[in-house]
Amino acid sequence: MKPYRRLYLTVSFVILIITGLSYWAFWQAMQAETNVRYYGMQNMMAARMQQTIKGMEMSATNVFNEVEGHLDSSEGVIKALESQAALNPDVRGYFAAFEPYYFKEKGRWFEPYVYHQDGKQYETTQVGCERHDYTKSQWYVSAKDSRQTFWSDPYYYYDGTDISGHYTTFVKPIFDKDGQLICVCGADITFDWLDKELERIYNTCRNEAGVNEYTMGRELDFYTVVMNAEGTCILHPSEKYVPIDDAKVLDDLKKGGSGKLCMNLDGTPSTLYYGPIEGLGWTIMVVMPTWDIQKPFIYMGIFMVIMAIVGILITWLLCRNLGKVKV
Repeated sequence: MKPYRRLYLTVSFVILIITGLSYWAFWQAMQAETNVRYYGMQNMMAARMQQTIKGMEMSATNVFNEVEGHLDSSEGVIKALESQAALNPDVRGYFAAFEPYYFKEKGRWFEPYVYHQDGKQYETTQVGCERHDYTKSQWYVSAKDSRQTFWSDPYYYYDGTDISGHYTTFVKPIFDKDGQLICVCGADITFDWLDKELERIYNTCRNEAGVNEYTMGRELDFYTVVMNAEGTCILHPSEKYVPIDDAKVLDDLKKGGSGKLCMNLDGTPSTLYYGPIEGLGWTIMVVMPTWDIQKPFIYMGIFMVIMAIVGILITWLLCRNLGKVKV
């Protein structure tokens, strides 16, 4: 083999090795940047949702404390609910569900409900009855057994009136000095409101300066969904339902874990970054088309291949001219 050809092959091999190592180093760095970026977006949205929920809890606790201070009469309970209900207009309604015959004149079921209707003043109704035996409801039983405040699982309430709808409820049990349950107080939030709040948080985070800087060619065409502990998609944009059947992810949802999942959604390969909304038992997911996430890797790969080809061509031309030189 002529010396200039040996030189050409040697230099070309070195160019390929350097290109491969450079792309490997870039891949490692970009993989870390990608995870930090999208986990950061997910954490930011989870923190905003948690902040909103904590605000709901604080206003609800003020209402419950007012009820606790007026347990001497049924009228006092109703007035306490009505006097505090306007503190947070985003709450659909507040109630106090009493143990059977706590107020003997009210009979077995006494559950006054003060609720907001169509932007008007709060209205008061009595929802406890044989058809709506709240003492058998999951939230009531769980509050009585756990003796703690918590957010209920999503549920649908129907009584044929305008109160009917999808809700989640912040629940607090109230006990007497002997530890006996007096009543379970609750603050209802509709899923229509939660949908709008998730959209507001998404729009706020989507327009954050930090999110839109150094995108590396990405369009950041993501959306967000909220899952409950059972893996059911309870909040999501229209026609963007995300089914989860991965055993590890389902276990993470139950335990409040974080992670990343790749799956095909409606024919589009997608990457999901997920983590818990603290204090609520739900998980928020950021869903991205995988092709958008991979753009920096693809662009840099193409650039490096072109540079390697150019380098090899230049080497070939130099070596060919070198071979023509007569000594």
